[in-house]
Amino acid sequence: MPALLFDLDGTMLVSDPIHEAVFRELLSERGVAVAEDFYVTKVHGRTNLDIFADLLPDDPDPKALDELKEAMFRARLPHPYPAMPGLAELVAQARANGWGRAVVTNAMRKNAEAMLAAIGLRDAFETIVVADECAHGKPHPAPYLEAMRQLGVAAEDCIAFEDSAAGVRAAAAAGALTLGIRSALDDATLRAAGAVATLADFTDPALPDILGRAFAGGSPHDPHRA
Repeated sequence: MPALLFDLDGTMLVSDPIHEAVFRELLSERGVAVAEDFYVTKVHGRTNLDIFADLLPDDPDPKALDELKEAMFRARLPHPYPAMPGLAELVAQARANGWGRAVVTNAMRKNAEAMLAAIGLRDAFETIVVADECAHGKPHPAPYLEAMRQLGVAAEDCIAFEDSAAGVRAAAAAGALTLGIRSALDDATLRAAGAVATLADFTDPALPDILGRAFAGGSPHDPHRA
């Protein structure tokens, strides 16, 4: 059975500006000066606990800080919030065709559910896999492998959508054909991490051809196959 696997932050919605504002506030309150590009270089695609281990190594309770950061994010997330262009239509197509659908995210479950509710897609997926319920988070492939297990699909039948280098590495290592979403990183960076192609968003004119070739007899690991 074909399956679509979606990262959440930055892939299904442009949530990075909210996350960045919260991180800047938390870090400045704790006396940590951050560079202009800190979000892309230190935060993007990583788990909060890994981020805090780097930026606040002496914090006595990183788990509590993790909870605080995510509560602040949820409080600032508008409801409703726009989904990435073309996402709702792609998910509807997948449902109509009987394709598997999963969200695979480093976000905690409360945040994942809040974001999906905000974009109106809370009930559109068969499973939501969150990193803190897996042995490892991205860039380890464990979350993607768990999504495949829950859906009962083979890696070669999956297409994953990711916006971060860590996420692309995770999905590619799990064996999925991985497409990069250029919401934060450019084509070259996403391809260097393992993306076979990149899209501006889900309205990109390249996407229908990739889906058609991957799920209609072509190899999902060669979307440009004739």
